[in-house]
Amino acid sequence: MSIIDTIRNLARAKDAIILAHNYQPPEIQDVADFVGDSLELARIASRHAAQMIVLCGVHFMAESAAILAPHKKVILPVLDAGCPMADMAHPDEVCELKRKHPDAMVITYINSTAAVKAVSDVCCTSSNAVRIVKAVPSQKVIFVPDKNLGKWVARHVEKEILLWEGFCPTHQLFTKSELLNAKRKHPDAVVMVHPECDPEVIDLADEILSTSGMVNFVKRTSAKKIIVGTEKEIIHRLKREAPHVEYILPSDKLVCPNMKKITLEKLFRALSDEEPAIAVEEQIRQQAFRCLEKMLELSN
Repeated sequence: MSIIDTIRNLARAKDAIILAHNYQPPEIQDVADFVGDSLELARIASRHAAQMIVLCGVHFMAESAAILAPHKKVILPVLDAGCPMADMAHPDEVCELKRKHPDAMVITYINSTAAVKAVSDVCCTSSNAVRIVKAVPSQKVIFVPDKNLGKWVARHVEKEILLWEGFCPTHQLFTKSELLNAKRKHPDAVVMVHPECDPEVIDLADEILSTSGMVNFVKRTSAKKIIVGTEKEIIHRLKREAPHVEYILPSDKLVCPNMKKITLEKLFRALSDEEPAIAVEEQIRQQAFRCLEKMLELSN
């Protein structure tokens, strides 16, 4: 029996579901019960009947699952699979900025720690950020922690956006010159990029989409060739959804090292041992739950 079959059988025996982010390695996506973006995985974690969630992603994603489903055991196969962007915001600093701008609401990207969510008003993802910012009653918004996503949102709302100086290192490394070079080589290709990219990159794109948006786009597009400006493993998912399209990765820098830490062997070990388990201190969990719950309410 293959290791994939062994993992699936063990998950069934333990009443566990395996959730994988779109940036996970292909073999992890293939063994997962569900593959999706942060919002999709958060929704599944909160609603699925399974009593154990094995989250193949990074730490904040496992925290989100633990916040939304506190009665379930949440396993992150590699404990130090973190998110540098999430670590760029600290709850004390967010609270200090709130004190300076008492008329502003804090909207926090899901790529953040539970402690930062706990001092925020509402969460968002890259797929619903514009909708969330439009929906909140405040005309002033503190947007934490991704400045690039915040700048993208600011283009689409008539509100004052105060930007945190955080960013995704992987998307930030992808440059305008690299995209221009890819466009020169493939002039017939549609360009889609993630809103975590630098504004100079976004300005050159045909479509600015979250990972779930990219999946939906390739299902309906008539394009035969697409330049994909986000973490490289999304292409594995896109090929499954629309195998007739040719996908071009415009930069060899579009790799998240933290997303590559989970392997089939580490996943099997974590499922067998039921650890590392991710828990969130109850007071923080309750406060962060309100933040995530408000996001789910406003995004429906």
